[in-house]
Amino acid sequence: MVNAYLDAIQQLYRQHTSPEQAVPMKRYMRDQFEFLGIKRPQAQVLFKQLKVEQGLPGVDQLNVVVRTLWNWPEREYQYLALTLLDKSQKHLTPDFLPLLEFLITTKSWWDTVDSIASHNVGKLLRKYPKIRDRTLTPWRQSDNIWLRRTAILFQLGYKTETDVELLFAIATENRKSSEFFIQKAIGWALREYSKTDPDAVTTFVSMVELTSLSKREALKWLKKQPPDS
Repeated sequence: MVNAYLDAIQQLYRQHTSPEQAVPMKRYMRDQFEFLGIKRPQAQVLFKQLKVEQGLPGVDQLNVVVRTLWNWPEREYQYLALTLLDKSQKHLTPDFLPLLEFLITTKSWWDTVDSIASHNVGKLLRKYPKIRDRTLTPWRQSDNIWLRRTAILFQLGYKTETDVELLFAIATENRKSSEFFIQKAIGWALREYSKTDPDAVTTFVSMVELTSLSKREALKWLKKQPPDS
């Protein structure tokens, strides 16, 4: 049944390939991935058609389906894999963490990692808080920048549920990284939390020596706010 489902996906997507559209899509991703040339609006239509005609894979089939889509060369299949994960998010358990780590560390780029971090990992660790620290500890210490970016970003959207001490600790331990994607993530995470507790972020930024990129990103939202009357 899994093979039939995957065959249906491939047949559907191949009917809507556009080599002309694939060129700029590939260029936008710095020529790192091949593309079929299916833009997001059309991909959403195709997903709805797939869901009507084939349904969603069962949770017991999800691992195989997602890994297979991830191994196919065209990037649209990885986007579909993440859509299938999102639609099954409420059924995910800690048993899916090895799959999520595989997705973070394979064919890694911001377009997939950020979705996995804020949606899949973030929601899973919120639902199962007892596994949070043992999951994040090796990621925080990893040489893989995408695992560390995930550790920085997983609390996006937590708002008042944010573990502020953890957020600031991870930002601090990564503040000297020379990696653009790490510095950008620090700023993004702090900027999002500044919408919940502006004073805490302002104080943190003033006390911790951040790179100019992280600091600028962290304070971007706050600087747009009108001064108190």
